[in-house]
Amino acid sequence: MFRSPFLRVQQTASHLFKHTTFSNTGSLTCRAFSTTSPLKQDNTDDNMADRPNGLIAKSGLELLTFGTPNGHKASIILEELKEAYGAPNYVYQSINIMQNIQKEKWFTDKGPNGRIPVLVDHDAGGLGIQEGSAILSYVTRHFDPDHKFSFTSDPDLSLCEQWTAWQHGGLGPMQGQANHFYRLAKERIPYPTQRYVGETERLYGILDARLADHPYLVGDKYSIADIASFSWVNVSYFAGVDLDKFPNLQKWWKKIAERPAVKKGLAIPNEPSITNEPYLKKVEEDGEYKKKEEELKELANKAKEQYGYKYSSP
Repeated sequence: MFRSPFLRVQQTASHLFKHTTFSNTGSLTCRAFSTTSPLKQDNTDDNMADRPNGLIAKSGLELLTFGTPNGHKASIILEELKEAYGAPNYVYQSINIMQNIQKEKWFTDKGPNGRIPVLVDHDAGGLGIQEGSAILSYVTRHFDPDHKFSFTSDPDLSLCEQWTAWQHGGLGPMQGQANHFYRLAKERIPYPTQRYVGETERLYGILDARLADHPYLVGDKYSIADIASFSWVNVSYFAGVDLDKFPNLQKWWKKIAERPAVKKGLAIPNEPSITNEPYLKKVEEDGEYKKKEEELKELANKAKEQYGYKYSSP
């Protein structure tokens, strides 16, 4: 039976908690940096006393997020900007999506879709910015005056928009389905398993080909286009995709994963457990977990064989 997107997110969140063992152009204008103090409200358990019930900042930026690929886009770019410029500081709240906090009116007033992440700019009349790709564009437009992570003119500006849109419309949705049918669905259904894992592999192939003669996706510099796709490639194994099959992509992933600001961003609101590094560590150290992972891979391989799947990209 097909599950709703929200249920898929809930299941991913449930898996995360159950298995956590590790802890526009040259005319663009930039405004003054936010000075919001770096406070946070975390609610990584079911303690209702710690449950967010409204915004906690009066000025600056406030990030409402959770430890998912889409959430990581926002926290990584904010940490990269802090690393590069010393600002903006921001407040964050952990929105435990298993508690349906993202469906409450105070949240949907700022993020009508009821999904994380949402960034609230209290210095812009309380403007709420929903969707990770929109957040990447917003914060670089306002807080990246030297364009360290963004571009001002074509062709690079257009290419950055293209690759960010590509991730938002393709890689994220397809890999999200792969997460569900490969790992989370109670019923093991061969067709959607091979369909979505296979499509995710095809998309990884596109990235791998692009990175064969480019160190980064656009303009030979690390940018928000890379952050958008990195957040999903960083959970490749969770979706049943082996990065060893994509050497150029794997090299790119490793390079970005080692950035100090990326490490900080991935730890917001809490240390991840479904990203590649902790996953590979657990497979290496936990024999029982490794066995279960091999069983999952075998089921996916059988599904591919059953439907005559053949890898092809693009």
